[in-house]
Amino acid sequence: MDSQAGPNKTFLTAEGARKLQEELDLLRNVKRPELAERLRFAIKQGDLSENADYAAAKEEQSFLEGRILELERVLRDIVILDETASKQGVARLGSRVTVVEQGFPDRETFQLVGRAEADPAQGKISNESPLGQKLIGKRVGDAVRVAAPGGETIFKVVAVE
Repeated sequence: MDSQAGPNKTFLTAEGARKLQEELDLLRNVKRPELAERLRFAIKQGDLSENADYAAAKEEQSFLEGRILELERVLRDIVILDETASKQGVARLGSRVTVVEQGFPDRETFQLVGRAEADPAQGKISNESPLGQKLIGKRVGDAVRVAAPGGETIFKVVAVE
C-alpha cells in the first residue's frame, strides 16, 4: 500500500487533514468553552440531581471530549496522500478511479481515501471498503467483482488519475 503504512496510520488527503484540523480547532477553542459556560450556569441553578440542563451539558461534554480525543489520535498518526503522483496508471490511495458498472452506461468516479475521510456521498470511498479494496492496484481495463447485498457486481476501470 504505502511504505509509511503502519497499524496506527490514518491516510488522508491534504484537504481531509485540513478539515479534521479545523474541526479539532473549533471543538477546542469554541465548543469546549461554550459548553464549560453552560455547565457553570447549570451548576449555579442549584440541585444538580434534578437539573436537566446540567445533565444534558454533561452528556454533551462527554461526546465533545470523545470527539476531541479521536481527532487528536487521527491527526497524530496521519499519512498525507500524494494525489498528484500517478504511478503508471495504477489505482492507489489518493487516486481518482472512474468505473462503469456492468450492464449500466453511467460512469462513476471515486477517490480512494483512508477510512477517516470516507464519504461515499461525495465520491470518497475507503480503501477498506469492499469496492475500495478491490480497486487498489488496478489499471484501466481491469474488472473487479464486488459482493453486494443484491448479489455480485462487476465494475470495469475506465480511468485512473
